[in-house]
Amino acid sequence: MENEVVDMEKDPFKEYLRESEPDKAHKGYAWSTAIGLQAVDGLRPSRYLIDTAIQNIEGKITLKEAQNLINSYYEERPVHVSADERTEEADKVSSRIAELLSENAFSFSTNEYISIHHRLFKGIYKHAGKIRDYNITKKEWVLDGASVIYGSASELRSTLEYDFLQERGYSYKGLSMDEIIHHLAVFVSRLWQIHIFGEGNTRTTAVFFIKYLRTLGFSVTNSIFAENAWYFRNALVRANYTDLQKGVHETTEYLEVFLRNLLLNEKNELHNRSLHISGLWDDEKVDIEGGKVDIKAKKADIEAGKVDIEGGKVDIEIPKVDITHTVGGKAIDFSTRTLNHIDILFEKFGYDKIFGRSAIMDILELKSSGASKLISNLLQADIIEPVSGHGKGKYKFKE
Repeated sequence: MENEVVDMEKDPFKEYLRESEPDKAHKGYAWSTAIGLQAVDGLRPSRYLIDTAIQNIEGKITLKEAQNLINSYYEERPVHVSADERTEEADKVSSRIAELLSENAFSFSTNEYISIHHRLFKGIYKHAGKIRDYNITKKEWVLDGASVIYGSASELRSTLEYDFLQERGYSYKGLSMDEIIHHLAVFVSRLWQIHIFGEGNTRTTAVFFIKYLRTLGFSVTNSIFAENAWYFRNALVRANYTDLQKGVHETTEYLEVFLRNLLLNEKNELHNRSLHISGLWDDEKVDIEGGKVDIKAKKADIEAGKVDIEGGKVDIEIPKVDITHTVGGKAIDFSTRTLNHIDILFEKFGYDKIFGRSAIMDILELKSSGASKLISNLLQADIIEPVSGHGKGKYKFKE
């Protein structure tokens, strides 16, 4: 049976978060968050994992039995699984995060942080639970391809221990909620910036942070992490990046908005595009992938009859945006809808992730013909390129 991946834009566990039975609601939150966090690395779970998780939430099997079923499922499967889907990693790590979030035990320490990484990635990464001994950079879509400056390999453990020591000695007494949220944003952004492991830092940080928040009296049982994991990661990036020449300064404002939704159940809108350092969604010029797509937005000609105000809501009819990108003498005209599709795919895959038609169909909810047409247009515009060695019909965004 083909390992069908699931579009997590539609959370199959959301109904359980509203359950009157505390046990079901708690399990639903743990699984929903666990699976949602896979989005920080562009991973999606299999249908088998979803079905198994629901059996656990319904009380038909224990969490340990669910993990055993998932392990057996992959032991019995053929070896060739599409490298870009990495569903085995998504499934196994999801079940382990669900387990960790179901446990009350927690110690605010360096060893606990390292232990969480080991438990999440044992048997998946060779470096599970091991501090990296090399320096790293990672191209970020939100930074237009630039990288955060991560912790130096020679100072990782001492830096981590210093941050924990500082936080352990910090007093929240007498602080307003705004001050508390600002401090928590600073703490988690610094913890993440160290990037003590080769891979899996964001998921480890998120699990540790959720468990720490519980010790501070926050229940953290809503769907914010499940639905906005990629925003959380991009907010961490923006909290740790400065480029004075471009007028970009590190800021925790995006993390604070995320935390207000998480901890106070506020309903602030969380859009990844608003975090992009170019400010391209506010400017007249949109530059996707460092110049690959040049959008010259025409001034909207808003006629009196096109603005419909009902109950305070303004509905502006947006004209088609013409983008001309000439490749080999051929001009391709993208609509606003296509631009939105490019943006969504870009947020999911960035520069490095590989994807195929099925992933585009799932993410954008397109039919096969629509996904194929989009791929064809992006190939002609030199925005994506074919990738070999990962099965037929695989692509990545061109740098």
